[in-house]
Amino acid sequence: MSGSVLSISRLLGLLVCAFGLNVAQAETANIAVAANFKPAMEPLAAAFERDTGHDLQVSYGSTGQFFAQIRLGAPFDLFLAADTERPKRLSETYPDLPVPRAYAIGRLALWAPRLDAIDDSTFEEADLRFLAIANENLAPYGAAAVAVLRSLGIEDRFKGKIVRGSNVAQAFVFTQSANADLGFVAFSQILLLPPRERGAFWLPPQELYPPIQQDALLLESGVDNAAAAAFFDFLFSDQARAIVEDAGYNLP
Repeated sequence: MSGSVLSISRLLGLLVCAFGLNVAQAETANIAVAANFKPAMEPLAAAFERDTGHDLQVSYGSTGQFFAQIRLGAPFDLFLAADTERPKRLSETYPDLPVPRAYAIGRLALWAPRLDAIDDSTFEEADLRFLAIANENLAPYGAAAVAVLRSLGIEDRFKGKIVRGSNVAQAFVFTQSANADLGFVAFSQILLLPPRERGAFWLPPQELYPPIQQDALLLESGVDNAAAAAFFDFLFSDQARAIVEDAGYNLP
């Protein structure tokens, strides 16, 4: 009997030591994430935190704004951009950083939450008041939207009718709240809605706009941060790639 008690006590002690070691090693990473990626980032963060014990502090916003903040010293450990340009420019400025790596290919969607069907001919509707897009100077999804309008030869038709959000999340809100009749948003945002609230959407053919390759960059403070480095690796695992694809992205 005493031997059994001793064995159980030793086992409990080992478990406590192991748990304490795991807690001691757990760290927090501050991650800057492009607004379009929120539908994928939330389940990714939940799975990562559950499996590792690390904590992620996630900020969502426009890629351009994050780029400016990081250059001014904002305390981010990892940057999940909506383009390739800004991570590349940061890695060129700080040559000791790891090479940026593509984690997703974004899909642009024209969305009309109160219509039953839309396509490129919807632009011909005479009673269209406003079209929402992300600011093309800050957000790659906004630049992609402008590229679609130019490719279709209808950019001039919407002069004075475009409402710009600082990022694609704001463009989504403008459209959802009926402040715009149509909106160019991320396909991932639409998939996050219940089916009855999705309205109608059109996915422009890829030849109408440059691919929205989204790159991740482990920043200087993240290189020695166990949580940031582990999440960067996790982002390219089979588990994470399945989550990203289910959220409406193509895989690089």
